[in-house]
Amino acid sequence: MTTVPDAGVRYTVDGDIAVILVDNPPVNGLGDAQRRGIADALSRSAGDPAVRAVVLAGAGAVFSGGSDVRQFNTPAATAEPTLRRVIAALQASEIPVVAAISGVALGGGLELALGCHYRIVAGDARLGLPEVTLGLVPGAGGTQRLPRLIGIQQALDIAQHGRSLVGRAAVDAGLADAVFDGDPVQAGVAFARSVTTTVTVNPGPVDAAGVDFSALRASVSRRARNRDAQLAVIDCVAAATRLPLEEGLDFERAVFDRLVAEPTSKALRHLSFAERKSSKVEGWATTPPARPIGSVGIVGAGTMGIGIAMAVANAGLPVTLIDSSAESLERGLAAVRTNYEITAGKGRLTAAEVDERIARIAPSLDDSALADADLVIEAVFEDMPVKQRLFARLDQVCKPGAVLATNTSRLDVDAIAAVTDRPEDVIGLHFFSPANVMKLLEVVRGARTSDEVIATSLAFATFIGKIPVLVRVGEGFVGNRMLTPYWREAWFLLEEGASPQQIDSAMTGFGMAMGPLATADLAGLDINWATRKRLAPTRPAHLRYSAVADRICELGRFGQKTGAGFYRYEPGSRIPLPDPEVDAIAERCAKEAGITRRTITDEEIVTRCVLALVNEGAFVVQEGIAQRASDVDVVYCNGYGFPAWRGGPMYYAQTLGLAHVVERLEALHAEHGEQWTPAPLLVEAAAAGTNRL
Repeated sequence: MTTVPDAGVRYTVDGDIAVILVDNPPVNGLGDAQRRGIADALSRSAGDPAVRAVVLAGAGAVFSGGSDVRQFNTPAATAEPTLRRVIAALQASEIPVVAAISGVALGGGLELALGCHYRIVAGDARLGLPEVTLGLVPGAGGTQRLPRLIGIQQALDIAQHGRSLVGRAAVDAGLADAVFDGDPVQAGVAFARSVTTTVTVNPGPVDAAGVDFSALRASVSRRARNRDAQLAVIDCVAAATRLPLEEGLDFERAVFDRLVAEPTSKALRHLSFAERKSSKVEGWATTPPARPIGSVGIVGAGTMGIGIAMAVANAGLPVTLIDSSAESLERGLAAVRTNYEITAGKGRLTAAEVDERIARIAPSLDDSALADADLVIEAVFEDMPVKQRLFARLDQVCKPGAVLATNTSRLDVDAIAAVTDRPEDVIGLHFFSPANVMKLLEVVRGARTSDEVIATSLAFATFIGKIPVLVRVGEGFVGNRMLTPYWREAWFLLEEGASPQQIDSAMTGFGMAMGPLATADLAGLDINWATRKRLAPTRPAHLRYSAVADRICELGRFGQKTGAGFYRYEPGSRIPLPDPEVDAIAERCAKEAGITRRTITDEEIVTRCVLALVNEGAFVVQEGIAQRASDVDVVYCNGYGFPAWRGGPMYYAQTLGLAHVVERLEALHAEHGEQWTPAPLLVEAAAAGTNRL
């Protein structure tokens, strides 16, 4: 056996089989050096008459996670040989090439494997084309070779929606030839010795019988974060039905080149990197060992508690669900079953899977049932004395080393931890409703939370499928703190002459999932009202304050749950309807405050609401509540409906230009007062001529 290392690619010869091993940790990304190394190794095998077949595999646990996204929009991305040329060389090889896939073959990794004559997969190997999640189409043949191999419908399911096939499913679909156990190289060599011919995809157009591409395009949601990319994938697959392979590859690449240069893809790529980075802790040279979490206790069987219980049960962990009321427990468990049955009705779960997940949730009225839990999460009423009494009790009941987590959305985690004799074990885990659906999880470290508990919480969040963002203690943490000025401007705009529907329409037109006032009605106006009353003693008297929201709450209008808030709601309906009473309240508040109402433009609404988020986000970063500006983007895109295709509020500010943002903030400060004082972080960045936070 001989070994020749080259630029992240290793070449070995095992008797009559050559092995090309991509070695570019952590995911064997296909950068310019790896592409060159594969091409050189393939040429070496072709020049060796003793070699009768080639095995292509990845070093370590994965085949390849795809092209190196960091090289997009750089010269390295187009350096020769391109991935398309490497794949063409694989396909043109006169001796069989076998891709031995372990771990993942995603994006360019799967496209590389599609160029091979055979593919074998580990039982847990995941194969997919996730480019659409980055606002892109595959750029090296994925939309052309895949439908030729497995058919249009299956190819669209993978390429349009970013879905994957795992192990045996890939074989059943025709994407792979066999499943193997054990070492991929050994399995690849054994398989290579069993084949004698090369097999390639049909170069002609794909049969499109029974496929309505117009209907497929019409079915793409107008609110999808990657709408343009989904439509482009459909167009590319449609091209495969009318063009020969090489022309289809040209078509696909032209679409890729267009999308990769557009703002939407750049924003989605920023967000993708930000989401990967959000669980990393600044200042840690090494990650402390995480405590094992084998069982979870949840206190509170309300909406949030059962959502958390479902999220944990979905991940396969047993849950003990505690409540002081038998009625609440019964109601909560009934809601769990209803939620699971709705999912099953959509074909996403089998009846057996529903029963398995429900069986993982054990209800109890006795909090001593938490004695053996590795992690306990409280999800009780948002009231400091209530939470402190509960944590004092958990301190007595729970075993040493158990992680004690509060689901508080804005209260002081340190004050909660202070009532225990183990503040180092206390942390905030702020889930977002519905907790079984929403991906975001704010992990709130207290002043005395141990690094081990932080590491455990971040690992747990990832295990149950959440996107964790580590934050520090502060009023409202990141997300809810930024809501305060966002809602403030919406209320001010109401007083100044805008209607609720105009404000919400302007913001959904910008791309928000919901407008600020409809969002407030959904969340419950009483919750924020209680916060305003709690913080009233700390509010400077000289600052402008809108009484609109308070007046609405004083009438018992708390949003959807009471049938009226900033809008009115018909019984059983969540559709917001205009209510003249709200307009009258706004007019009365304006008159009392000496405000002359005027015509408000949609542009002003968007500018004030979005820049309120941007400015507060900069303060959050400057104060160290968030570790980095990109974490703010992760929070707002995954928890508060900010359009992902704009990259988040902080990234959006950079697209506007930080100098321009500061200029607008200064103008708003001059017009509306101290609440618009620009964050020093923004001012300093603009003054330094940098456009990064």
